[in-house]
Amino acid sequence: MGKVTGFLEIDRQELKYQPAADRIRHFKEFTLPLTDPEVERQAARCMDCGIPFCQSDAGCPVDNQIPDWNDLVYTQDWMEAARNLHSTNNFPEFTGRVCPAPCEEACTLNIENTPVAIKAIEQAIADKAWENGWIAPQPPARLTGKKVAVIGAGSAGMAAAQQLARVGHEVHVFERYAKSGGLLRYGIPDFKMEKGIIDRRQSQLEAEGVVFHFGADVGADRLKTLAAEFDAVLLTTGAERPRDPGLPGIELAGVHYAMPFLVQQNRRVGREPFDEVPIMASGKNVVVIGGGDTASDCIGTSIRQGALQVTQLDIRPMPPIRENKDVVWPYWPTKFRTSSSQAEGADREFAVATLEIVGKNGRATHVRCARVDPKRKPIAGTEFDIRADLVLVAIGFSGPRLDTYLSGNELQLDGRTNIVANTTDYRTSVSKVYAAGDVRRGQSLVVWAIREGRQAARAIDLDLMGATTLPR
Repeated sequence: MGKVTGFLEIDRQELKYQPAADRIRHFKEFTLPLTDPEVERQAARCMDCGIPFCQSDAGCPVDNQIPDWNDLVYTQDWMEAARNLHSTNNFPEFTGRVCPAPCEEACTLNIENTPVAIKAIEQAIADKAWENGWIAPQPPARLTGKKVAVIGAGSAGMAAAQQLARVGHEVHVFERYAKSGGLLRYGIPDFKMEKGIIDRRQSQLEAEGVVFHFGADVGADRLKTLAAEFDAVLLTTGAERPRDPGLPGIELAGVHYAMPFLVQQNRRVGREPFDEVPIMASGKNVVVIGGGDTASDCIGTSIRQGALQVTQLDIRPMPPIRENKDVVWPYWPTKFRTSSSQAEGADREFAVATLEIVGKNGRATHVRCARVDPKRKPIAGTEFDIRADLVLVAIGFSGPRLDTYLSGNELQLDGRTNIVANTTDYRTSVSKVYAAGDVRRGQSLVVWAIREGRQAARAIDLDLMGATTLPR
């Protein structure tokens, strides 16, 4: 805990942003960090709540020892706070930026809507650790002679690779993109997390012995070869297959799934070439179908590209401004939220179904919509059109890509086409092959990916060595 009476004396302080008129002119991060004294005061608010729900699975899947490092920050022992934080989370500067902070929803102080600013404190600890040189490579003292292949260099894959390398295994990471990070690099816009943050972690992993192989799209035959060459193979390829909306007119020019649009812009910012036809929102009326984080990222990107108008369609009814704490706390609640991107100027339509995309001469011109009843069924007579030169479909993901190693191998899939593996040993139905992260659990949060990568690394080390010192 922090100061005994801190939560009574100190108000919660929110992170502030650059003004919208300024931040939409660039793709850099725009959060204004708190000063050290401000962070220490926020850490002082952590109370002696008895049962810290913030570090339960509902609050923090990686089991961050939040009250401990809050107290360390309050007492100005930032170096020990950084050590404590890294003992459970390989990449706290990732989660401190892009995690939606279920820990704050689970905070006991959130019963009165004033949770500890856990996310801001976590980012401050991680950033200070980098600034002061406290984060250094930790190569193993000895090698085990065992080789592990990790397929996919996203959050789960990088976390697993680091854990496995630190206990002495030879780790090779195979990634089909040109750089590491997975959706952190190619899906999340730079204005939420600049990619140099990933690059420095990759450099740390390489100094610890991890070997990255980029441009390596692993198919069925390659997976079999890797399984024969390595002592273990871990699949962490994510869940990138977009959910099919089944909309008439989706084949029209100007209609795209969210990820190609976001990936292209991230490649532009990273000066990385691509061969696809450019998807740009400049000078266009943009309609974003979907109400989640990916839809919000499409909004912020479209505005920065110079869209004339951005409209977001959400089939769900407008949620309540405040949740019923007696019913949902400490779990993640459904309540009205406005992201920084939505606050930059998007029109939001709730309880609206997309009926079809209307076009002329093969190109989208409008999105036809209708209001829905409580069962999300269109209400006759409520149809209306929204002008749309660019339509971005951001309604989530169905599972991993099926045109990869999943074709031609005996990997068992569940009803949602995710790879079947439990959370005890992470083994798949194929000998020596393991799976973790979104490819196993389905679309989820970066914090869950890091947790599963760490746990899978422990399971692999235990299988290879008969014992392990890696934490769960």
